[in-house]
Amino acid sequence: MPLPLLYVCVRPQRQAADGEYASFRAATGLGDALARHDLVREPLPDDAFTRYGGFVVGGSPFNLTDPECDKSDAQRRQEADLERIAAAAAEARTTALFTCYGIGVVTRMLGGEVSREFPEDTGPARIRLTPAATGDALFGGLPAEFAALTAHKEGAASAPPGAVVLAENDACPVQAYRVGTQLWATQFHPEPDPVAFTERMAIYRNDGYFDPEEYDVLAARVRAADVRHPHAILRAFAARATA
Repeated sequence: MPLPLLYVCVRPQRQAADGEYASFRAATGLGDALARHDLVREPLPDDAFTRYGGFVVGGSPFNLTDPECDKSDAQRRQEADLERIAAAAAEARTTALFTCYGIGVVTRMLGGEVSREFPEDTGPARIRLTPAATGDALFGGLPAEFAALTAHKEGAASAPPGAVVLAENDACPVQAYRVGTQLWATQFHPEPDPVAFTERMAIYRNDGYFDPEEYDVLAARVRAADVRHPHAILRAFAARATA
């Protein structure tokens, strides 16, 4: 019997975490079959790699580029646990998809640079596939250009050694990459629909991602966006991880 896929939560705000989990459940098509682990409050179980067939890692208000002295013990523990998942996937001992904050974890672990020079505004962004995406198991069926939702303060300055860049755009050149055959990372958020994203925006309204006075304008832009294509990435990943 196939092992379940695990959603790994790294959001301290419970409302945001619950909303993100609901989005992943819908976008993967797994519904209640998608397991959940709150890494903010509980370390990664020692038997995680035998209990679960794969891992999908959500976003977080944490930043990898914050000074180490300013990080809480909980944040440092989460980063270490996420690196365990990334290392196992890079070695093909499991399969994993990291999103937004998670691409920084993977990039740093593999020797790449995470920088504050590549933030993106909150809302829809145009994502372009690279030629390498054509034969990729998750990205191969996507159109050459599509819309996805972004909101981040840091990004990968370049893909880490050995990674295959799958998607890019002008504001943040590394939007997605693959390492080996079992590890993927995206800078954009593949899981939310427009309504879910505006609800998340309301939770983080005063967290420095955008001018709070611009919420209504930005939310209207998000609601008008067609962000269906990134969901196909998650459906393909879920099918692969639970096969």
